[in-house]
Amino acid sequence: MTEAACTLQGNFKLPALLADGDIIIGGLFPMHYRVLVPELNYTYKPAASACQGFDSRSFRWAQTMRLAIKEINENPNLLPNITLGYKIYDSCATHVAALRATLSVLNGPKEVSSMMCSGASPVKAIIGDSGSSQSIIVSRTLQPFKIPMLQHYIQKVSFTNSLGEKISFDENGDPIASYDVMNWQRGADGKIWFVTVGLYDTSEGAGNELVINEEAIIWNSDQTKVPSSVCTESCPPGTRKGVRRGEPLCCFDCLPCADGEISNQTDSIECIQCPVDFWSNAERTECIPKEIEYLTYDEMGVTLTVIALFGACLTIGVLAVFLHYKNTPMVRVNNSELSFFILLSLALCFLSSIAFIGEPANWSCMFRHTVFSITFSLCISCILGKTVVVLMAFKATQPGSNIMKWFGPIQQRIMISACTSVQIIICAIWLIAMPPFPSKNTKYQSSKIILECDVGSTLAFWCVLGYIGVLACMCFVLAFLARKLPGNFNEAKYITFSMLIFCAVWIAFIPAYVSSPGKYTVAVEIFAILSSSFGLLFCIFAPKCYIILLKPQKNTKQYIMGK
Repeated sequence: MTEAACTLQGNFKLPALLADGDIIIGGLFPMHYRVLVPELNYTYKPAASACQGFDSRSFRWAQTMRLAIKEINENPNLLPNITLGYKIYDSCATHVAALRATLSVLNGPKEVSSMMCSGASPVKAIIGDSGSSQSIIVSRTLQPFKIPMLQHYIQKVSFTNSLGEKISFDENGDPIASYDVMNWQRGADGKIWFVTVGLYDTSEGAGNELVINEEAIIWNSDQTKVPSSVCTESCPPGTRKGVRRGEPLCCFDCLPCADGEISNQTDSIECIQCPVDFWSNAERTECIPKEIEYLTYDEMGVTLTVIALFGACLTIGVLAVFLHYKNTPMVRVNNSELSFFILLSLALCFLSSIAFIGEPANWSCMFRHTVFSITFSLCISCILGKTVVVLMAFKATQPGSNIMKWFGPIQQRIMISACTSVQIIICAIWLIAMPPFPSKNTKYQSSKIILECDVGSTLAFWCVLGYIGVLACMCFVLAFLARKLPGNFNEAKYITFSMLIFCAVWIAFIPAYVSSPGKYTVAVEIFAILSSSFGLLFCIFAPKCYIILLKPQKNTKQYIMGK
């Protein structure tokens, strides 16, 4: 009867690092990352699998284990009178190779035949394998032998190494991180030195892991100041980021926000548009209410008001002179009643210009245009009536002429009323259909709100001005025809000159009115009203006042009639 023998079933021939000792620690590391499978034809014993593809990282792990065991053996304070050995095998990063390596660690590498299973190495622990699936195979293989797996190190162990550093592990078996922060510094001799400038130690607790001595750091180009590590500094409020094509995202331009836009944060990607009635400040950091502009009683408004009041007072003064000398030939000539109407309407023309000053409102916008147009129509209608009277008076001096009975005071009043009524009808239609109204104008300056009176109907506005122009042209033509009639004081000559000035002012007014921005549009209109009013007052009444006040000897019928 043959006794049973303990026999190894084969030599695995795995790459290994071996060292004998009283206690053996196994190690399984994937020093290669693939296995070359031999040919399997079932006619002869297959060759051992060969590992290929060297993994230097795992090889360093194996060398670290060897160095650690060597340090322990050389330190008499750690394990006195005990020598550690090791069996380190290559698991080739595969399940089959990991199993073979585990069995090799347990049984030894030699093929022997004995009555007893002897020769097994005194393995107390195995480190590895690194892969999770391989570790499961190793763990299940070692379980019957009650040998631990030290894949992630032993927990609750603390010791001091040969450098005096305290080594410990956390609850997961991972070593507590502790690193020196080194700084490369060039010495006076030109050599590079590694200087410790800080420490990173996770055992210090959250928030206290990193300690840096900033004063000890020498930066590039031997600078002690921390260099800027960004391509572009942050964009301040009032600007936005502008991408540089073809460059990293950290490289950008800081572009100022456009007018009417703001950014109130650092590194804004885009600017924010201000609301309609607001505008950006100079720094483009906040929206502020737009400046509201209209012709107020400021320096310009007060000046125009004073001129208008002066013109009205001067006109009233002339009227007072005419009333005082109403029985003299100079006042009575060519119907004194018409002269009084002209002076009253001129005073109203001067005063109507004041309605254009101040903040526009619904009532003021309607009032200023209608009062201006009606008073000027009344004034020009009276002058037209006076011109017709001059022509008719000289026609009446011809023998057998009774023309004046068809153009007496009643007919003159009817003509003036009819001419003025046409303008009143035009204004009434204007106010009923599309009246003027206050509006906010921002087309000239976006940063300002110009309060102005919108005419409502542009057609009605120009019809009003056009009708005044028609009356003025008719008056000019008739006065021009009567300018050479006999007499030392032919009033037609002065009316002709006054109409020339009136037409010139309002013709020049049109381009100035259209091109003037903001409150200057209103100022141009007031200037045209005042200029034309002064032109009528001085041209028609100044010569008469001169004779009445300074040359009373000429204020006779004989002088006026001449030859």
